[in-house]
Amino acid sequence: MRVHFIAIGGAAMHNLAIALHKKGYTVSGSDDEIFEPSKGRLQKYGLLPENIGWNPKSITQDLDAVILGMHARIDNPELLKAQELGLKIYSFPEYLYEQSKDKTRVVIGGSHGKTSITAMILHVLNECNIEADYMVGAQLDGFEVMVKLSETAKVMVLEGDEYLTSPIDRRPKFHVYKPDIALISGIAWDHMNVFPTFENYVEQFEIFTNLISDQGSLVYCESDNEVAKVAAKAQAGIHKIPYKLPDYKIIDGSTYIIIDSKEISLKIFGKHNLQNLMGAMNVCKLLGVDEESFYKAIQSFPGASRRLELVDKNDNCSIYKDFAHSPSKLKATVEALKNQFLERELVACMELHTFSSLNEDFLVQYANAMDDADFPIVYFDPKTVEHKKLPALNAEKVRAAFKNEKLEVITNSEDLLERILDFEWQEKNLLLMSSGNFGGIDIVKLAKEIIK
Repeated sequence: MRVHFIAIGGAAMHNLAIALHKKGYTVSGSDDEIFEPSKGRLQKYGLLPENIGWNPKSITQDLDAVILGMHARIDNPELLKAQELGLKIYSFPEYLYEQSKDKTRVVIGGSHGKTSITAMILHVLNECNIEADYMVGAQLDGFEVMVKLSETAKVMVLEGDEYLTSPIDRRPKFHVYKPDIALISGIAWDHMNVFPTFENYVEQFEIFTNLISDQGSLVYCESDNEVAKVAAKAQAGIHKIPYKLPDYKIIDGSTYIIIDSKEISLKIFGKHNLQNLMGAMNVCKLLGVDEESFYKAIQSFPGASRRLELVDKNDNCSIYKDFAHSPSKLKATVEALKNQFLERELVACMELHTFSSLNEDFLVQYANAMDDADFPIVYFDPKTVEHKKLPALNAEKVRAAFKNEKLEVITNSEDLLERILDFEWQEKNLLLMSSGNFGGIDIVKLAKEIIK
């Protein structure tokens, strides 16, 4: 099989390219920009394009498939050539579906928790020696790539993103996968640039449940009101399996869940993670893992990359980073870290980086999201706002939206770095939350300086 990737440098795209290469496919690709870690990983497997840029000459009649990344535009010269030649053009999720048509497909959906739940399931299946193909949105401990495809696995576990499929396919990605087992972790409005109203956003999850196969299963978080409503309206004929937060306790900074009067120690913490764990447990049961085996395996789960990930620590200070950027994720992450270390003050810093978070109309959704932090800080770069062609923001607007009088608003990364280093780091924790990079701040270097 000969496959060409248009926009091979994307996080998901380059992982799929590597997965197909490892499966024995002949893989080529192009992009107008490729950054680390994609660049180094493509180079390792001999898949890095010789030249940066688009080259229509690379699109030839002998290609079996062209895979189109979200980064490409509809007037991309390679896409136009592929259309002209009548080649088979797939989006990233469409090609994953093609690769999994004869497998049991597990699709993890929700506004938050998707990556963590997918990672938990894969960790447990791996510990229980159950082979599975997968696609997950973060690098996981013990897994070389974020996409795995094989001829032998009978199960494929897919993180079901609700964002758009491709430049020429405006469906949400999770509408493409047609799950046999689906999970919805939570619903909280996001992607305002694509789903202009909350009702329109919720509708995507209703469509998702109606795409579950006959006699399939829907695992859902019953304590989320919107999810419960969607589950109640879901098609007849599927099995509905609710889950909720388990009983738990925190002892000396460690979390234990209580199952049938037994205390089970965990490496992860936070109510949202414990809730995610119960969702993963119910999916694993459907895949043939008994509860005892699940709880034994999950004790060694270290968490997914950039999801409450410990960067560094000493005896009286810990630094964590997290991908949290939407209001619901922000609130859950801040609350989790504060409750885990009640005796320490919490410095919580988040970056407004996405289209929704920088949109003044959406910004009000962040009201009280950082109230659990002792020192809440919000950073944004006015150039990012300008680049996204949004109306200018200022500190007053941000502070008013968050409804937090303690909130500091900083718009320069050097000022942010200086402010963080100004704190006395005794009996304090630092939480850095962003889908961006805080204007290029080296978080590992910063953490070492704080610890020192």
